[in-house]
This record gives sequence, structure tokens and C-alpha cells, in this order.
Amino acid sequence: MSDNTTVEGDRDTRFFGQPWALAHVFGVEMWERFSFYGMQGILIYYLYFSVAEGGLGMPEAVATGIVGAYGGSVYLATILGAWLADRLFGSERVLFASAIVIMAGHIALAVLPGFVGVGVGLVLVAVGSGGLKANATSVVGSLYSAADPRRDAGFSLFYLGINLGAFFGPLLTGLVQSAAGFHWGFGLAAVGMGLGLIQYSFGRKQLPAETRTVPNPLPRTKFVLVTVIGVVAIAALAALVLIGVIRADNLSTVVVITVVAATLAYFTVILTSRGITPVERSRVFGFIPLFIVSVAFWSLYQQQFTVIPLYSQSQLNRSILGWEMPAVWVQSINPVFIIILSGVFAAIWTKLGTRQPATPIKFALGAIIMGAAFLLFLPFAGGGANSTPLLAIVGILFVFTVAELLISPVGLSVTTKLAPKKFHTQMVALFFLSVALGSAISGVLSQFYTPENEVPYFSILGIIAIAVGVALLLLVKPVLALMKGVR
Repeated sequence: MSDNTTVEGDRDTRFFGQPWALAHVFGVEMWERFSFYGMQGILIYYLYFSVAEGGLGMPEAVATGIVGAYGGSVYLATILGAWLADRLFGSERVLFASAIVIMAGHIALAVLPGFVGVGVGLVLVAVGSGGLKANATSVVGSLYSAADPRRDAGFSLFYLGINLGAFFGPLLTGLVQSAAGFHWGFGLAAVGMGLGLIQYSFGRKQLPAETRTVPNPLPRTKFVLVTVIGVVAIAALAALVLIGVIRADNLSTVVVITVVAATLAYFTVILTSRGITPVERSRVFGFIPLFIVSVAFWSLYQQQFTVIPLYSQSQLNRSILGWEMPAVWVQSINPVFIIILSGVFAAIWTKLGTRQPATPIKFALGAIIMGAAFLLFLPFAGGGANSTPLLAIVGILFVFTVAELLISPVGLSVTTKLAPKKFHTQMVALFFLSVALGSAISGVLSQFYTPENEVPYFSILGIIAIAVGVALLLLVKPVLALMKGVR
């Protein structure tokens, strides 16, 4: 970022104390999350509800595995989106194109029948969402100089936009699905993404010029090679599906293996690159413990879209004055708390300034609190159908939210600070790989959940998450030493 841009950005406070350009990224991300969570809110029910109920009639374990694998694939696709931005097109252009791909995916879910619509739609939404997420985060990071103390607060405000969409998405698609069917619900998600695309098209030119530059251009001599590799990879994936190696019942495990391989490869490429300095290399090493804790956190947190929908449908008492709340509405509880608390957390970090806890401490506390949230299910475990009070799940999801705010927006922010200059967007993709791995693991884990084994399920996972958080607390000093001045 040039000195002039930095000064202008630091002085611009027109969007709730943040640069005005944040409003444009805030808007497109809000509508993208509306469509994403609106679709995902009804997806698992579409997969396992009977054909008579408008669903596809899959076994519950297979359905939760697919949802977990899909969630992991979304964040795995951030690698492709980041690479396209860093090597070919720049972040802003990839963000815009990705929004178009997402809308096409939602349209496919809405108009194509059965498993064809699910296959085509989820692939397009996953690829598009991956491209949009990595690059939207990178664009937000470009709005601030390295020393701007508003950075974490700005990411928290950005996170508010995400959760406004996440709140309204399940509510409205759930209502439409109940009244008119699943395909109309998917259609509403497509409309939401269309609105986001229109809004962003008017404001995209006001973003900093650097968001359209390519930081590490791919040499023209390698274009043919890269194209061939891409075609071969797609053909190999299609062949594995056709011969039955990749199936619906093992999809989440396949995604876990793929993400682990991608993570190891990505860390190796960055750490062995001649284009990074010794300080940048040390910071990448400092990112590794944060990555591990992030995986543990998301493995539990992402069960909001696998185990908790099943729990809400069968174990939760959703009766309110004789009216039964749709199970999908439970997925709007967490965004409500995010909307309320993200501003509180942003104000706290702004008020504390340089006195706020270091990032490793925030991450450790987030993992510990997430583990505690799972232990809060234990008093209601084994109680039978409709036995858990609605207020209990509200309280548990409040704890989910506190943990989330200590890891997700903070993780996005610290990743942009630790990123080597030549791998800026791709480091953001690395953070999303931790989300991808956690999401896919949540799909694997959720296949072991049944109402009959709730006590071991919730207690074991909760204790593991707490242990991971405590381990990071014990390693705060050496991790900060590796981070070389970044807190």
C-alpha cells in the first residue's frame, strides 16, 4: 500500500469509524452469507427428509457427512480463489467473478431436480464461496495500514455483516421452504446473492487500486502447464466419482484427507519460498499453533450444521405458546448473538488498544470456551424426544458465540498481519484451510452422534477442545517470539 493511500485510509472514518470502502465489501459479504446460510439451513433437511416430505430420503449419517464435506469444500476452495488472485487476476476481480458463480449454484439447486441439482449446485456454491471468502478478507485487510489500531475493530464490523446475512438467511428460506417447498427456498437464496452482486457492482471501483493488482504474477510460459494440470485434476476427480472411490458415504473423509494434504503442501511452499524474508518465515511458523487450535475449534463449532439440526429436530422442545418453531430457525440464534456481541468485542479491543490480550491468548480462550459449550449439553443428554428446553439451546449457542468472536474475526485479522507480502491472499486461504479441515472433521464426527450416545459424544469432544486450548496457553511466549512483534 502506498504512503498516500495509507494516510487517506487511516483518516477515513465515514463507515462507523472505518474506511468507507469497507461498506462495499460489507454489503456483498452480507448478501453472500444470506444465500449461503439460507441454503445450508434447509440443505440437511432436504437430504434426509423423506421423498413424501419433499426431501431425498438419505440416511441421517450420510446427510450429515455430506453437509460437513460441503462445508469443508467451501473453505478448501479458498486455495483456488487465493491462487487466482495472487497469480492471475487480483483479489477484487476474483471476488466479483466468484459472486456470479455462487448465484449460478443457487439457481441450479432451485431448478434442477434431485441429486443432479445437489451435485451441480453444491459444487458451484463451494467453488464460488471459496473464491469470495478469501478475497473479501484480503480486500478488507488492504483497507488498513499495518499500524492502524482500527484493524481488529474493522474485521469485527465486517463480521457483523456476515452475521446479519446469516441471521436472515435461515429465517426467510425456512419460511419459504415450509410454505412452498425446498426448491423455492433455494430460489430465495439465489435472489439474495443476486442482490449482493448488484450492490457490489456499483461500489467495486471505489476499492483501493492495489486490490486489482496481481502481487505475484504467473509467468506466461507456465500458462499452458497450469491449464493442463487443472484439466487433469478435474478429469481425475470425475473418474474417482464414476468408479465409486468417492461416494456420498465417505465424502467427508475424502475432504479431510484432501485438506490435510493441501495444508502440508501450502505450508511447505510458503516456508521454502525464496521470496519471503527470515522474519516472514518465522511468522508463518508462529501461525502453525494458531492453525491447529483453529481446527479443533471449527471441528466443534461447525456441528451447528450437522449435529445441532438433528438435535433440534428430535431432542429440542420448540413449542412456544402452542406454536412449534421451525427447526431451521435454531440456526439464526448464533447470528443474533454475533450481531449483538460483535460491536461489544470491537469496542473492547478498540478501548484496550495495545493492552488487549495477544492473539494466542484469545485463541486459547476460544478453544476452552468452545469445549465448555459442548459440556453444557450434558445436563440434557439422554432426556428423550423434545426434552431439551429451547432456552437451554439459546444459552449454549451464546457460549458458542463468545468462543467464535475470540477466534474467527481475530484469526482473519492476525492472518493478514502474519502473511508474507508475496503470499498475502494465500495466507488468508491457509486460515480458511483450518476452517475447511474443522468443517470436514465435523462431518466425520457427526456420523457417530445418536441420541443414545450423547454423554460420551459431547463430553469427549468438549474435553479435547479444552485440552487443546490449555496447551496453547502454556505455549504463548514461544509462539509470540515466533510472531516477531505481531500480537
